[in-house]
Amino acid sequence: MPYEIRALTLGMVQTNAYLIGDTETGDCVLIDPVDDADALLGAVKQAGWTLRLMLATHGHFDHVLASKSIQDTTGVPFYIHAADQPLLDRLPETGLRFTGQRFIEAGKPTRYLTDAPEVIEVGGIRLHTLFTPGHAPGHIAFHWPEQNLVFSGDALFRGSIGRTDLPGGDYDTLMRSIFDKLLTLGDDTDVLPGHGGQTTIGHERRTNPFILSYEP
Repeated sequence: MPYEIRALTLGMVQTNAYLIGDTETGDCVLIDPVDDADALLGAVKQAGWTLRLMLATHGHFDHVLASKSIQDTTGVPFYIHAADQPLLDRLPETGLRFTGQRFIEAGKPTRYLTDAPEVIEVGGIRLHTLFTPGHAPGHIAFHWPEQNLVFSGDALFRGSIGRTDLPGGDYDTLMRSIFDKLLTLGDDTDVLPGHGGQTTIGHERRTNPFILSYEP
């Protein structure tokens, strides 16, 4: 399937949003509606695509700040794991803690993802959900086997892992997610994380200090 991925790094903590376009049909999926709806929708328009679905890897503020604006503008469905609904509910108050000002409300999920694996299809795009909690209670990574890549959210980064000191975080849970769900993918699987640059499963298996030092 001909496709294109456009990554935009936006917001106060430089969070990666990913636009996946089926260049045959023009259908587009957004992974993580980070802060700046105008930039994201502008990129969709520039590519000549039609946004069909909005997914969130998890509910931390930097991954969902644009969700309501995009939902209000386009009406597209919004999927997130049910366990992260409390994070969405607390989004305005989270702004007070991090910036001194309230954030806008989050979008309203049209469907909840679950712990069980499923396949999300939009045009020729087929994303397999991987339940990877630990950084957030409902964290989901999205694996695209046909293209040999995974959108890892904030579970796994190049040379690092997601922080586990936020409410709902747990280090051992995150490490089990990484070992059981992500490291079981092929070493040549490309990893597109929620922050920082792209990597591969093999590179992280060989060099990531958190993975090398972890003893289950």
